[in-house]
Amino acid sequence: MEDHDTIPVPETPVSPPLQIRDELAEQKKKYDDLNDRYLRLAADFDNYRKRTARDHEDRIQHANERFAVDILEVVDNLERALKSDDKHLRTGVEQIQKLLYGILERHGITPIDALKKSFDPGEHDAIAHIPSNEAEGTVVDVVSPGYRMYKKVIRYAKVAVSRGQNSYDKATVEKS
Repeated sequence: MEDHDTIPVPETPVSPPLQIRDELAEQKKKYDDLNDRYLRLAADFDNYRKRTARDHEDRIQHANERFAVDILEVVDNLERALKSDDKHLRTGVEQIQKLLYGILERHGITPIDALKKSFDPGEHDAIAHIPSNEAEGTVVDVVSPGYRMYKKVIRYAKVAVSRGQNSYDKATVEKS
């Protein structure tokens, strides 16, 4: 017989040893468990993110709602003041102003004290530079008060700032 007359016999696949199959099955089970935990954790995190965003929006709306209800007290009192006679109008408006300042303070809004203070661009907006007896850079007039909410400036005070005494003396001498 010749060598080329023989038919090659296909090799039969040899199954991995039983121990390796068990380890492979165990590793697959661990992988499936970890993948399942990962997917659950990702879903939980997504739900948490959505819930905190919704809670944040609710808190903002609730805070605005409380502020609006407080301001409506001022509106009611202004309407009453406008219906009253002129003799009591000033007293009523002064009471409304006190009520409004109290509401603003409850919501963390306070005026910025600027008069006779050194000019601070972080709190003041200089709209005039005038001669005065005050030291240069001192706020000598507050045209429009500034306000801060807690520690953040929400409106800068519009102020007039002193040029100093030398400028005041020159202006006085020039006019004489």
